[in-house]
Parts: sequence; C-alpha cells; structure tokens
Amino acid sequence: MDLQHIRSVTEGIRTEVGKAIVGQEGAIDLMLTSLLCGGHILIEGVPGTGKTLLAQCFAAGLSLRFGRVQFTPDMMPGDILGTNLFNFQTNSFVLTRGPIFTEILLADEINRTPPKTQAALLQAMNERAVTIDGETHPLGDAFMVIATQNPIEQQGTYPLPEAQLDRFLFKIKLGYPDRDEERAIVTRHGHRSAMPDLADFGLAAVADRAGLAQARAVAAGIRLTDALVDYIVDVIRATREHAAIETGASTRAATMMAAAVRAYAALNGRDFVIPDDVKALALPLLRHRVVMAPNAEIDGLTSDRVLREILDQTVAPR
Repeated sequence: MDLQHIRSVTEGIRTEVGKAIVGQEGAIDLMLTSLLCGGHILIEGVPGTGKTLLAQCFAAGLSLRFGRVQFTPDMMPGDILGTNLFNFQTNSFVLTRGPIFTEILLADEINRTPPKTQAALLQAMNERAVTIDGETHPLGDAFMVIATQNPIEQQGTYPLPEAQLDRFLFKIKLGYPDRDEERAIVTRHGHRSAMPDLADFGLAAVADRAGLAQARAVAAGIRLTDALVDYIVDVIRATREHAAIETGASTRAATMMAAAVRAYAALNGRDFVIPDDVKALALPLLRHRVVMAPNAEIDGLTSDRVLREILDQTVAPR
C-alpha cells in the first residue's frame, strides 16, 4: 500500500498553504482528511480569522478548477447552477453554466443566502451532479465544497438546515491564533490592509486529478477492524440516546466516520485505524449533526462538551 504517495501529496499541500497561512495545523489536517475521502468542509469562525484565505490557499495547492461564490441574500438557485437560455441564432436553448461547474467550490459566507439557494447545493454535494430543467449534469469525482460562515452575526443570515449540514463531512471551527502566531501574521501580512494576492506568495499546485484519485484509492483501502466498526456505531448510537441531545447523528454520519478515519490513518502514515482516530475526528464530524435539547442549551451545554462526554463513556476497543 503506497502510503508514501499520500505523504508526498499532503506534505506538498501543507507546504504551499504554509507560505501564506500561519498556524491552523489542526484545521489543515482536517481539510486534508476530507480531501482524501471525498468529503465537503464547513469552516466557521469570527470575521478576520482567515477562513477565506485558508480555503483559497488549500485550493491553490491542487491542479483542479477553482470557483468561488460570494453568497448574498438576493442570490437565486439559478445564480449557482446556471440556466438554459434561448439562442435565437441556433433556435435552441443553450445551457449557461453557473459557478458550481467546477472542482473546488468556495462557498463564501454560505449562511447569508436564503434556504432555497442553499438547497441548490444539496444534489451537488450528495451526488456530485446537478439537474437543470430535467437534465442531469455530472460534476466529476473531484468536486468538493469548502464553505465558510460567520457564527456571531444574526441579521441577514439564514442558518443551514440539518439536511444540508449533514452533507458536510467536517465543521471546522477557526479560533483566534495564539500570541506568537498573531505576531507572525502581522509581520507577514501587516504591510497591506486588503486581502493578500496569492500570487505574492508563489503558491504552486502540487497535486493533480490523477494523483488525488490514487491517494483516495489508497486511503479507501486502509484496514478498519470489526471492533472499530462496532466502536463507531456505538458512538453514533450514543448520540441518539443522550438526554442532552434532541436529535442524534444519522447513519450517514457513521459511514462518513468510517471513511474519514481511514483517510486520517493514512494521513498519519498508518495502514490501519486505531481508536484514537475516531476520538480525534468525532467532534468536527458530529458537532453539526446533533441538535441539542432546549433544556441543555438553557443549562449552557454545548455539542462539543456532550460529545466529549459520550466519547468518555463509550468503551473503545483495545
């Protein structure tokens, strides 16, 4: 099993991202894990923590088509998917493709657009295809959504519905950097007030479509024992039985967890999964899939705190 190929791809992407991004190693690991198992990512953080820049730098390390959508309250589904327009010269309808026809899609501030426009991404994220006027158009196996959202603003925002959240493999929370990292950011980016131009950092694409497909095939073959399958299922089912959780994680969450821990093990140079892989991914994979009970929110309980409690109470295989 060629784990060396995965190391070459992922270390190359890390190097390129590190040319512009300071810190955020944990977030980058989760993004690489998602890339290896074909998942989508939701990045949440307060303004100014580098969500958009991180997504752009990550995409710059891949030789894949990149598209960006800046979501706004007046955006319609057709603005994302495209529409069939009548061509008077050919006397026929011609598809004008929207920005979703790409391979890496940055959905910036996804919670600023209404639910009907958010729903335009559902089929694309689940099936990697879109249907326009009854005709289905494939997007390709490499299609990946990296969405960002701001958790503190309420005016002019539309919370993502549970069905949409369930399509994201991880919800990554970006916090403030520590003092040394923040000082390094100011040193590196403090000569400009606007968003930096990635060309200034000399980022280069280090992974192409063929290399990515090979890496994903290797990750999919990582060994997952029956005992660890039982452990994943027990953790997922425990979210449905905890008193503080009103709606637990779905079966899709269990299958996504199995794929993600394989990719995470490969990312760490192993051809087998260990219980610590499940523990490392449980919070980012489940925090957006559970709905807290009203009384739990009143008591100040958070999904992360309850998930940690579930992990402590669920017996892991030796």
